[in-house]
Amino acid sequence: MQTRFVSVAAGLSATALLLTACGSGEGDGGPVTLEFQSLSDQPAAIEATESIVAAWNEANPDTQVEIVPAGWDGIYDKLITQFNGGAAPDIIHYEAAGVVPFAVDGYLADLSDHMSEAARGDIPPGVLDSVTVDGRVIAYPTEMQSYVVFANRGMLEDAGVDVPTGETMAWEDLREIALAATTPDAHGLGWGLSSPTAVFMAMAPAFGGSYFEGSGPDAALAIGEGEMALPELVDAMAHEDRSILPVTLTQSGTEALPSFYAGDVAMTVQGSFQAANIAADAPEDLDWVVLPPLEGPAGPWQAANPQTLSVNIDSEHVEESAAFIEFFTSTDNLAALNEADSLIPATTSAREVMGSSLEGENGWDAVLASGEYLESSPYLFVDAYAQWKDTVATPAYQRFLAQEIDADGLAAELENGWEEITR
Repeated sequence: MQTRFVSVAAGLSATALLLTACGSGEGDGGPVTLEFQSLSDQPAAIEATESIVAAWNEANPDTQVEIVPAGWDGIYDKLITQFNGGAAPDIIHYEAAGVVPFAVDGYLADLSDHMSEAARGDIPPGVLDSVTVDGRVIAYPTEMQSYVVFANRGMLEDAGVDVPTGETMAWEDLREIALAATTPDAHGLGWGLSSPTAVFMAMAPAFGGSYFEGSGPDAALAIGEGEMALPELVDAMAHEDRSILPVTLTQSGTEALPSFYAGDVAMTVQGSFQAANIAADAPEDLDWVVLPPLEGPAGPWQAANPQTLSVNIDSEHVEESAAFIEFFTSTDNLAALNEADSLIPATTSAREVMGSSLEGENGWDAVLASGEYLESSPYLFVDAYAQWKDTVATPAYQRFLAQEIDADGLAAELENGWEEITR
């Protein structure tokens, strides 16, 4: 097999390089043991993961799966160390944007021939594209999120607004509703945009924005109308309409929720997973609802960055690992995991099962419906994206939302910063 090395891992210690490879049991006649490095960190999700693994182990005495807990913090650097030290687990839990570079560098097994036709057909094409590198399926997608609008029904009705229904809602309708619901005592919208790049990238497809052309080291950044449409719309709502509560622009999504609970804002844009938190934490008298998926000129599309399960190419048990992942992502298992994690299943059948389970629970019909409009995005396959996002895009968007630069200045900073990183 070709020699591989993740470029950003230069300087690994000798100790890390001496770590042993995983997978065991075959040589001594015992059962095969697969290491599954799981990032689940919420109690309900941990319990669901443990339940799925226990069911597999009971049904497969010759192939046992051992969960290796690992948090999300620092996982990219940890995987670099594990791969270069020959100590990566058999089964790897991560997300598409993070796992693709490891696939490009040759660290992940090609699962194309291991994925059953039933499993392949159950994953929407746009979601499957997010885990496909050079024609190779390098991971199974598991859990996803979208961005949705949570609304205080009473505040909208008091403003004379008919609460939107239907399959989708236009962005311009959101602007009009936010303006109508803005009063001397409250704003129409609260939007936590302290880290705006992820939000703008995820929601750009509705405006025809893709940001990048090409992939890998040859990708080119393109900032045009589709990429600028949403930042400019937010700017107009915040500074022309004055319908966005200003402080929320400097807050995280979670930090913006108390304003929604207190009635300081009539609506808030949040990650869809917040439905569970709002259900648990909102005042009992708050009559809240999730509005239909937002639709722009190009449709209601958002970029998908699903959580994933992949297999270490150096595992001695690629076939067994792939079989476990097939089991893990089966309909009922994936529905149970996503319900526990308050996320959207990456398969159509699991989304339907979860919809039946949560039927009648506030917000979940609209949240799950938004999963129909998630698709792959070019940024997943761009080598320098993470560096550009952290060092260029996020500071530039923050300055723009603070009115320190105008739209032309924002576009220039995004483009010039990309050129400096990739020259």
